[in-house]
Order: sequence, then structure tokens, then C-alpha cells
Amino acid sequence: MTAESTPRVRLDAIVQDPSDERVASFMGLRDRDLRLRARATAASDDPQEAVFVAEGDPVVERAVRAGYRLITLLVDATRSQPLPEPIAEAVVEGGGEVLGAGPQVLERITGLGVHRGCLGVFARRDLPSAEQVVGGARRLLVLERVVNPINLGVIVRSAVGLGLDAMVLDEASVDPLYRRASRVAMGEVFDFPYARVRRFPEGLDMVHAAGFVTCALTPAPDAVPIDSLRFGAEEKVALLLGSEGPGLSDATMSACDHRVVIPLSGRVDSLNVGAAAAIACYAITRKC
Repeated sequence: MTAESTPRVRLDAIVQDPSDERVASFMGLRDRDLRLRARATAASDDPQEAVFVAEGDPVVERAVRAGYRLITLLVDATRSQPLPEPIAEAVVEGGGEVLGAGPQVLERITGLGVHRGCLGVFARRDLPSAEQVVGGARRLLVLERVVNPINLGVIVRSAVGLGLDAMVLDEASVDPLYRRASRVAMGEVFDFPYARVRRFPEGLDMVHAAGFVTCALTPAPDAVPIDSLRFGAEEKVALLLGSEGPGLSDATMSACDHRVVIPLSGRVDSLNVGAAAAIACYAITRKC
């Protein structure tokens, strides 16, 4: 990226060595490390632990628009395309560092040597309490043990696009700010209210106390077709999804008001949780 291509933003340095301390945050924040650091944040004063990485121009721009503070921006050192204006403004106004990455650095970070534009290290924010998130919602997504970041990204993007208000997930579920999760969600997670609870079904007590009808999505034979349910316009509805394969735990399903299924034909007995989430979100929001 040349000074002429983006007049307001200049590279502070070009980094060719993957061991350079200036890109240590990018190198150390692969998915597993990010999860461990995120869990440690509450017990540590180390600011490095309270960060996340966003990848790609659209995703970085969404993080900026959502108000996250940009700490470091990393771009391909050969980039000629100007940065999107919101990102450029965040760099200029916030004083974030802008680094150019050589090919070895990009390969070490992404594993492929390619990425979708720029990468940004952002400061995390404290999560709201589950009570705050649930209290402000009418259509709620509840996730138990959803550990695949790609699935989570698909789920969040579908939930936002289909009008759900917020999400509650347990500690066993993947970090919504994982680079892959936010990338698949196209950054929608940055503006989507969410909170964590320790585990389910205990976490459902608060959901029920807030007046929600809980619907557990499952292929179980005793489940009712999701499109057979009818909800009043002001009725609060929570949709529960479990991990790919095992699904929701028996204890969590037993604690729900309804067991619902997406009717399928042929030999397929269930859908990928991301695809199922999109259909179920549509069905639930159409009944609200």
C-alpha cells in the first residue's frame, strides 16, 4: 500500500520477519489462543489478553463502526487498493499502528499466505450480563456447546438477518469474536447483543423468569413441526440450538417448553446446525 493510494494513511513500518514483536499479537491469536486469552481476561490486567482479531476489509470496517477500538492494522505491503474510509478514519483519529506485512508474515498468520484485505487487532469490551441481554430481547437465540466457529458465524448472520434480537451462549460454546466466526458472520456479531452463562439447563431459569417460551430444536421423534406453533405478537420466544451431532443435552431439552423439528423429506434426518438455524429463525420470527 503506497502513500499515494490512501493519502490519509501511511505505513508505520513493513514487517518481513514473522518473529517481529510488532506482529506478535497476530501470530499469537490463533483460535485456541484467543479462546484461552478471552477466558483469562476477567482474571488478568494484561491488556494483550483483552483483544481479538478481525480479518477482511468488510469485517474490520464493521468492528470499527460498532465502536471497537482499533489497536493495530495489518495490510499486505504490496496493497494498492485504498482502505475503506471508516477504517482510515479509525487509524487517523485513534492513532492505531499501521503495519505492512511481507509474504512470510502473511503466510504465518493465515496459513495460506492470503487474506481478505486487512487484519485488525481490536480491544475487547466487557460483555453485558445475561440479565441485561435477555431483558432487552423478544426473540432470543440460545446456544449450547456450539464449538465450531464457522457454524457459529452462519448462525449469527442468519439470526441478525432474520430479526432475532440477542444471543445467550454457554461457556462451552465458541468465542463469537474468533476470527473465523466473525469472518463468516461478515462482522454481524459486533453489533449483535450477546452474553454468556456458565451452563445449561441452569441458564434457562433466567430466560423463563423473563417470560420467554423456550423452543428446543431437535430431530427427536416426539418433536412437533416448528411451523405448527403459533405465538402472539408480543410473546417472547427463545430458540435453542445445540452442537453439530449431539445437539442439545437431554437435560436442556427437558427444561424447554417445546421440542420442535424442521420437517424433512427423503433419507435426511437432520440439517447442519447453521442451515437449521436459518430455517428455524425464519419460522420463529414469522410467528412472533
